[in-house]
Amino acid sequence: MIEAEKLSKFYGHFAACRDVSFQIRRGEVCAFLGPNGAGKSTTMKLLTGYLSPSTGKARIAGHDMATDRLAGAAKLGYLPENGPLYPDMTPRKLLEFFADARALNKQVKQSRIEAVIDACRLRSVIGKPIGKLSKGYRQRVGMAQALLHDPEVLILDEPTAGLDPNQIREVRDMIRRLGENKTILLSTHIMQEVEAMCSRVVFINEGQVRYDGTPEGLKTEGRSLDEKFHELSAV
Repeated sequence: MIEAEKLSKFYGHFAACRDVSFQIRRGEVCAFLGPNGAGKSTTMKLLTGYLSPSTGKARIAGHDMATDRLAGAAKLGYLPENGPLYPDMTPRKLLEFFADARALNKQVKQSRIEAVIDACRLRSVIGKPIGKLSKGYRQRVGMAQALLHDPEVLILDEPTAGLDPNQIREVRDMIRRLGENKTILLSTHIMQEVEAMCSRVVFINEGQVRYDGTPEGLKTEGRSLDEKFHELSAV
């Protein structure tokens, strides 16, 4: 459902990522790990078609995101880190805007808006300007727009960044529920999230994949995930 095939992105002589390859199968929840500047966000932007690769291919549900981006985008929900929202809009107005942008017909539009309002627990703030909402609620609005068209694949970049412990728990619970029937790639720095939500880990450092396997496989020789993160970051 998500495929990176020797993905590279160069800015002059600098490689933001180099020959990144992995596949995520239907129904997997995969953590995308690595230190700051490792190339995670660049790789995610390549997978979503937001950036074009210098070399290699990115596919979503079999669609090449460089040559068949609209078909791939129909299968994909993307929550970028600190994703832009329109602060003067209410959550409902924002969802109506995105539904129209995705050309959902009137009946589907209304049913999907109501479904994501409930799924993301936005009912109590649905008429308030987004700019007046807490970071946690803004993150829920971002998740709602990513889910609006009921995509098979979700790519989430730091979905719990800047949230308080209660908000983090709510987002984790939501991702666990979504992982029951969707394929999810999520970037995080929080090892507890990996153990709580993910069946798979792809670790990237200096623009290259350093590990691809289960969370349990990282905990070799009695080491914790935090210790293994530090070791792989130093490669």
